[in-house]
Amino acid sequence: MKRWTFIVGCLAVLVGVCGLACQAAEGQQGGTLRILVFGAHPDDCEIRCGGVAVLWSARGDLVKFVSTTNGDIGHWGMAGGPLAVRRTNEVQAAAAVLGITTEVLDIHDGEILPTLENRKMFTRLIREWEADIVIGHRPNDYHPDHRYTGILMQDSAYMVTVPFFCPDIPPLKKNPVFLYSADGFQRPNPFQADIVVSIDSVIEKKLDALVLIESQFIEGGANGSAETSPKTVDERDAKKAQVRESFKRRFAATANQWREKLVELYGQDAGSNVQYAEAFEICEYGRRPSKEEILKLFPIQP
Repeated sequence: MKRWTFIVGCLAVLVGVCGLACQAAEGQQGGTLRILVFGAHPDDCEIRCGGVAVLWSARGDLVKFVSTTNGDIGHWGMAGGPLAVRRTNEVQAAAAVLGITTEVLDIHDGEILPTLENRKMFTRLIREWEADIVIGHRPNDYHPDHRYTGILMQDSAYMVTVPFFCPDIPPLKKNPVFLYSADGFQRPNPFQADIVVSIDSVIEKKLDALVLIESQFIEGGANGSAETSPKTVDERDAKKAQVRESFKRRFAATANQWREKLVELYGQDAGSNVQYAEAFEICEYGRRPSKEEILKLFPIQP
């Protein structure tokens, strides 16, 4: 009897050790990664992360975009509740193309602030999603909503693991990898790409999603006008084609700017031939992954 007890005990220990090893390798929720992206408005996540989101989704990972404001002043000809509803519907349609989940918070466009209440809200959102990766704006950006979204993400980076901060939601078992999405602002410090992902295989799907956000990219958003907005079906179709080409140039410029990093991650041949890319900087407030972990976390195939 003692022998069987000993054997059973050894098997239990072995199973436990294997389970812990697998859990450590698989992230917060097992083999499926969970990615949460914060964007200040209903279009920011789609522009900055739409390509890698498709790639994550295609391999079975779970991606959620969160717009931290409802975009209710982001149009030249309409505002308020009707615009907020329209912009929510646009990003929901884009999410269906990308294969992700999306949420728009009920905060007025132009009015998000880095308050304690909002810090708790961000912390709860990250915990509820059980995120392995969190992405957001850098806090030095031209738009106050972008800046404060970045600050709120940063301020939540450590707190998501603290048990008695927002104790109504269980803390995460380990700190996620926090990342900034790319921008071109230089002061006080320029964006530095630590991770660059080829989106060549999904560029058309990303563009399909972006042109569904018509209030912004077809009609011009807050800085458009009745004169420049398309008035006929043909004009609208022409504008969509123009928007697609403009975004292609933007994502091609990202690949060219960070070509050395693409070569480092993908290898000389593959990295040299990437046409379109999305880039991310690692936030030092979260977990800092090694190159080996980056290759596992991101849909990068050298």
